[in-house]
Amino acid sequence: MEQKIIKILTELRPEFDFTQPGINLIEEGMLDSFDIVNLVSELDSTFGISIDGVDILPENFATVDAIKSLIVKNGAKE
Repeated sequence: MEQKIIKILTELRPEFDFTQPGINLIEEGMLDSFDIVNLVSELDSTFGISIDGVDILPENFATVDAIKSLIVKNGAKE
């Protein structure tokens, strides 16, 4: 799952290295609000889930692990 997330992130923003462990994607300016909207769409289709609007918070997209937790919370299997 982690590799799929990194692949999606890299397709959205190829200029960044999303493999760095623990890096905060929001604080480092790697993702902005437009990227998050596109990311939610890609995650929904890739993992067959539907992320609720109430879950679209910066902390849920701050790290790859946070994104993974959000996906699992919304019903995808690890």
